[in-house]
Amino acid sequence: MMSTLFRHLQRFRRDHRGTTLVETALILPLMVPLSAGVFEFGNLIHDKLLMEAGLSDGARFAARCNSQMYTDNGLAAIDCASIATNMAVFGNVAGTGSARVKGWVKANVTVTIAAPASCHDAVVAGATQYRSTTTQVCIVRAAGTFAYSGIGMLSLLRIGPITLNGFHEERYIRF
Repeated sequence: MMSTLFRHLQRFRRDHRGTTLVETALILPLMVPLSAGVFEFGNLIHDKLLMEAGLSDGARFAARCNSQMYTDNGLAAIDCASIATNMAVFGNVAGTGSARVKGWVKANVTVTIAAPASCHDAVVAGATQYRSTTTQVCIVRAAGTFAYSGIGMLSLLRIGPITLNGFHEERYIRF
């Protein structure tokens, strides 16, 4: 009886059929969630970068926008903050088309153009704080949030939406 058992064990040890299937069955449950997590994280970073690029574009536009120039020339005044918000979310001044990030809306973006609290003296107590030809330097700030809900991996882990925050500041130039 023992010799028969050893003979079957010897034959089982030499037979390599099905080893790939066993290895795959062991590794697959680990690799699929890991790959899905990497994909989800990449998608999250992509949306964050698109959002930051939009905020940068909006702040850059607002820093150079001059509605006073329009009214001085007899034209209708423009709302620089609204146009800058359109630039941030949609990538164009009209605010048409699809948003840079799917689900991002204008209500989630705030553009503040040279609020009194954002203006600083260029020279304080004889020390130059900001290099400027004017006595004060004002800042334009575009800030936004986006609730990233993901593509499914986060919901499987019972993680709710992740709120992405971003902002960009520019020196107020106003051509």
